[in-house]
Amino acid sequence: MLTVAGWTAVLVAVVVVGAVVPALNLGVPADSPFHLSDYAVALLARIMCYAICALAMDLIWGYTGILSLGHGLFFALGGYVMGMYLMRQIGRDGNYHSDLPDFMVFLDWKALPWHWALSGSFAATCVLVVAVPALVAFVFGFFAFRSRIKGVYFSIITQALTYAAMLLFFRNETGFGGNNGFTDFKRILGQPLQTAQMRMALFVLTGLALVGCFLLARWLVGAKFGRVLLAIRDAETRVMFSGYNPVGYKLAIWTLSAVMCGVAGALYVPQVGIINPGEMSPANSIEIAIWAAVGGRGTLLGPIAGAFLVNGAKSWLTVFAPESWLYVLGALFIGVTLFLPEGLAGLARRFRRKG
Repeated sequence: MLTVAGWTAVLVAVVVVGAVVPALNLGVPADSPFHLSDYAVALLARIMCYAICALAMDLIWGYTGILSLGHGLFFALGGYVMGMYLMRQIGRDGNYHSDLPDFMVFLDWKALPWHWALSGSFAATCVLVVAVPALVAFVFGFFAFRSRIKGVYFSIITQALTYAAMLLFFRNETGFGGNNGFTDFKRILGQPLQTAQMRMALFVLTGLALVGCFLLARWLVGAKFGRVLLAIRDAETRVMFSGYNPVGYKLAIWTLSAVMCGVAGALYVPQVGIINPGEMSPANSIEIAIWAAVGGRGTLLGPIAGAFLVNGAKSWLTVFAPESWLYVLGALFIGVTLFLPEGLAGLARRFRRKG
């Protein structure tokens, strides 16, 4: 259970996301030093989506001991489901003035493929944002965990799965826009996407989703379910001898973490304005693991802080020294692994004990 200090922090986060940031962006004149620019709001919203992914990674890696290098796939699947809905919302405002998305007209498609059947409904899209990543994760996890694949072998297989999906989505005949993906979105729920009010509404929704995911994760790890996950991480064989079936627990938390990434991807796409197979690249999944490692595995707040720190540094460094970012990221991961195995959260605990 959360302490009084924890609930206070959650309340502060909700107030900042739901009131302070909108007031500084929409209510303060642009020439005021207190004005929060549209760029800053978009950057914060994007990082909050990444923070949800880092939190999902922490549940599966930090608390269960299963390193996934394929969570970028679930993020992209949620993004593609939302992107399909947004492409249908363009309607005849596209370049070809057709009911079909522009890329389908260009490729001489005559009708929508079967997997686009529900893409015109926002309600169905919200269901599919959860259902598609959950189904893919459940099927993959069922066979992997039943086969007792673990450790580095599991990590390699998840990376291979992500890479295979990326190659599939690059193909034009699959109906996902090929290497260009989906872009040029105009409306959501019939309302223009590019207005300041809509951007702020999506920002607030993303922030509330992050808070909701944190509360859900905190409840899970504080319950009996979470204690079993920790036992699986530390001594899975003993858990089996104690009468528990680790497969069900691992499959449940694996599927939940995939759903969280899918929700993050769905929130990410309308704010960034594009989704393409590049989101499935193995490098993106590795970055999610780095955020969790830098922040501190098994702490919930640590991976969120890690996502903000790493992506904030990336945003700044790619402007002033873009060619050096990958070297910095690699050095950061190696440094954390060697000198801060518990991440920033562990460093903070160390300072508290000394104080």
